[in-house]
Amino acid sequence: MTALAADAEVAMLPHKAPTGPSARRMLGLYLLLGFSAGLPFYMFNAVLTLRLSRHGVDIVIIGFFAWIALLPTFKFAWAPLVERYDVPGFTRFWGRRRGWIMLSQLGIFTSMVAMAFTSSDESLPLTALFAILLAFWTTTLEVAADGWRIELAPTQAEQAPIVAANLWGYRSAMVAAGSGAVLVAAWADWTAAYLAIALAAFAPFPILAAMRPAAEGARGRTHALATGMLASLAILLAVALATATIGWALLSAVQGAGFSAKTNVTPIVLGIALLPFLALALALPRIRRLPADALGNVSTFAAPYVELFWRYGTAILAMLAFVSLYRMGDVLTLTLSHPLWNDVGYSLEQIGVADGVVALSASMAGVALGGWLTTRMPLVWTLAIGAVTAAAGNWIYVWLWHSDPSSFVLYTSVAVDQFGNGFAGAVFVVYLSMLVSPKYPGAQYALLSGFAFLLPRLLAGASGSMQTAIGYDGFFLMSGVLSFAAIFLLPVIARVRARGAP
Repeated sequence: MTALAADAEVAMLPHKAPTGPSARRMLGLYLLLGFSAGLPFYMFNAVLTLRLSRHGVDIVIIGFFAWIALLPTFKFAWAPLVERYDVPGFTRFWGRRRGWIMLSQLGIFTSMVAMAFTSSDESLPLTALFAILLAFWTTTLEVAADGWRIELAPTQAEQAPIVAANLWGYRSAMVAAGSGAVLVAAWADWTAAYLAIALAAFAPFPILAAMRPAAEGARGRTHALATGMLASLAILLAVALATATIGWALLSAVQGAGFSAKTNVTPIVLGIALLPFLALALALPRIRRLPADALGNVSTFAAPYVELFWRYGTAILAMLAFVSLYRMGDVLTLTLSHPLWNDVGYSLEQIGVADGVVALSASMAGVALGGWLTTRMPLVWTLAIGAVTAAAGNWIYVWLWHSDPSSFVLYTSVAVDQFGNGFAGAVFVVYLSMLVSPKYPGAQYALLSGFAFLLPRLLAGASGSMQTAIGYDGFFLMSGVLSFAAIFLLPVIARVRARGAP
């Protein structure tokens, strides 16, 4: 473990060629990091929607909770901070990337414990606050880990196996969290479920902590670690207070404007979703005219994004439209699949099994096949296959809705859904990783991956309203069509060349 950390830290030193860890150690590292990020994701998303559904919360309100998953789409707003600034103490002890990872794990653990002790959902604003904090720290961990991954493995051939390992860890953890939390809730209660997953989420912390690079001496390391723990406590409290203040202000503004669960928010959401595209279209001509030597004069915060838009020009609009559609079905299905199972009449035990061994095995098979084909086929063809499999994973739930409840129907539907999502997810991560500049890997990947889920998660927040209008069958038909529509942009995507590329 120590050798792995020492190898990896070399890649973060400026003006030195990275030697990089061995392939085996790299796979082990990103399997662990994927597990660290995957455990909490289900707890503020699918498991939370099921918890709210079991507590009798209206389906429209449950849809609104899906907007918590919007937070990762805006990770580009703080990704440059992760790239540029150190975590006091932790960076000296572990290095910048891992310092942020360790801080994020502390944030994940404390947020999930808070969700455990408010699991009655008697105060929905309080439930939302802790879920938002959990989403924030989960996303911050991903920003640091993604930047590190792209630095250490810059080519498509190197990325594919690492992405597969990362997604194996990520999806294994998601399934373990979903299945484990639901089964514990069935046997005990939601408080016990969230505490159990919080402990599991904290388990990688001591493992990653042991992967310490060589430092200046025991006394200096002890001081750095103590400083880091105190600074982390201050940062966690500051973020919580800031989130509570902003949330209170937004909630007051929304209520003051007359919005409620009966308001049709879908047209408003679609209008908001178009704003980033319009702003980018207006800015692109000016960015495209910049000479290459002018990029160095751009502010530290904006430089990663200006460089990305400068390289791809107007083609970036087609690329962003493509990535916005590609994972549409995955996000929308995740939002309402668990309420669907609950409304059909499946028990928590059945849902736990579906979210466990069935989802895990199907997802891992999809990730493995997607990663393997990416190393042997043109990326455009694997992207096309992924769009088809992802759409099929949505449409299978129409069959479930119209079938009598049975374990066979539930497990088959989940297997098709998770295989498609696993395949499409592996191919998609490789595609995004190939678009970024080695100079700004973390920030540019944060922008692209965040933008990819902006429109889907905006629509996910209105999913409850859509379901009441068109039913579960209409909803899942529509989500599959939207995901499949990405395939029609592939001929355009295949012809895109970055400025300066051969």
